[in-house]
Amino acid sequence: MKNLSFLTLFLFWGLWGALYAQVEPNAGTWKTWFISSGKAYRLSAPKVGKEEVSQVLALQKNLSPEQLKQITYWNAGAPGYRWQNMMAKTWMTDAAKHGITANMLLSVAIYDATIAAWDTKYAYNRPRPYEVDKRVQVYAPKPASPSYPCEHSVAAGVAVTVFAHFFPALADSVKKMAQQAMESRVAAGLAFPSDTQAGFELGKKIAEIEIKHTANYLNNTPWDGKMPEKPGLWRGRYAMMPHAGKSKTIALDSGSQFRPLAPPDFAKEMEELRNYKQTFSSIANAFFYANEPFWDEVLNQKIFEYNLHLNAPRAARMYALSAIGYYDGFIACWDAKFAYWGIRPDQYDPNFKPLLIHTPPFPGYPSGHAAVSSVTAELYAYFFPTEAAWFRSKAQEVAESRFQGGIHFRSDNEVALDLGKKVAGVIIEKAKIDGAEMIRNETNTQPKKDTKTSQNRK
Repeated sequence: MKNLSFLTLFLFWGLWGALYAQVEPNAGTWKTWFISSGKAYRLSAPKVGKEEVSQVLALQKNLSPEQLKQITYWNAGAPGYRWQNMMAKTWMTDAAKHGITANMLLSVAIYDATIAAWDTKYAYNRPRPYEVDKRVQVYAPKPASPSYPCEHSVAAGVAVTVFAHFFPALADSVKKMAQQAMESRVAAGLAFPSDTQAGFELGKKIAEIEIKHTANYLNNTPWDGKMPEKPGLWRGRYAMMPHAGKSKTIALDSGSQFRPLAPPDFAKEMEELRNYKQTFSSIANAFFYANEPFWDEVLNQKIFEYNLHLNAPRAARMYALSAIGYYDGFIACWDAKFAYWGIRPDQYDPNFKPLLIHTPPFPGYPSGHAAVSSVTAELYAYFFPTEAAWFRSKAQEVAESRFQGGIHFRSDNEVALDLGKKVAGVIIEKAKIDGAEMIRNETNTQPKKDTKTSQNRK
């Protein structure tokens, strides 16, 4: 009786999910990024056995409050949601070494592996446990897709592999989390044990392939301490990732594809900064964007608002395109930074004291915050076009915060916003031909046949 309220809530969620869940029967044909196609990784047919129904029923027989809590936790959001949030809190701790690659790979590998999973799902159309045996209870929204392989386990397999590779101290923790995630799908009546195991192994395999594929993407050559001799340029005892702009890009041809013109003389802009009158709002804005992972939270929020957390391939695509935008946007920005070594305001005028005390250890032109925010805003405008103006206004707000913080000239921000739009434009053009924009027939339960999927991204 003490679990009755839990059961009532879960049964309600099951009904709600059945009414609103979205399905992408053709997602297995969408273009992938670092594997040739989803079809190339199609799994063998699942083995049908009555013993698996018994395993599900046995697990559900005495569900504890903790197990019900795990079902709620892991069911929240798209399959990659919890892992995306974990990476958002982790990668910046090691950004200067390999964090940016880890952040990009988690999202892209989950997407590629999800596309492979969808190819397998609709090749075999295995029913979910609750469809096979009416005794199986449903404790979460019913996914409108076949059971094999489990999409949440696919994400878990990718996450375990990526985190263990880039952050080995977390290996044991993420492995335990993955086990909890997989068991929660079985306990919820949404997957068979073999679905979760197959999904985990698929995600793990694709993540391993993609880690190897991108091993030499990021140019992290140590700084030799040499700087241009010309006066009036940025100076520092430590330069963060000075060769990153030479890294291999994903959607762009190179980091220098949209390199802006050289920065102007900052004399007038320095005067503007000296005369700028701070207000409570400007101070708050500067500190807010200096510390807040704003764009990650906005994407999560919009995915929930549009019910796209129920659409695993489409949500994974948004996370992947956003991560690629961050990665390529960063590379393009760093190419320009170390092409010009643009000076910071407090170096241009040693008597100037910026609001944000700690000046970043790299040149100022163009602004990294503004560039990445511009890329992201344009991508979100592509995902959610009715809110495009709001996303772009936020990118402007982020850019202004760097001026208000006193660590960037206005030109740094204006050039960065333009650079970001150009980077996003390339990514969006590639997204438009990935197969996901095709008009979906929601009554169709089979993917279209003979659709070629390739890695033709560049």
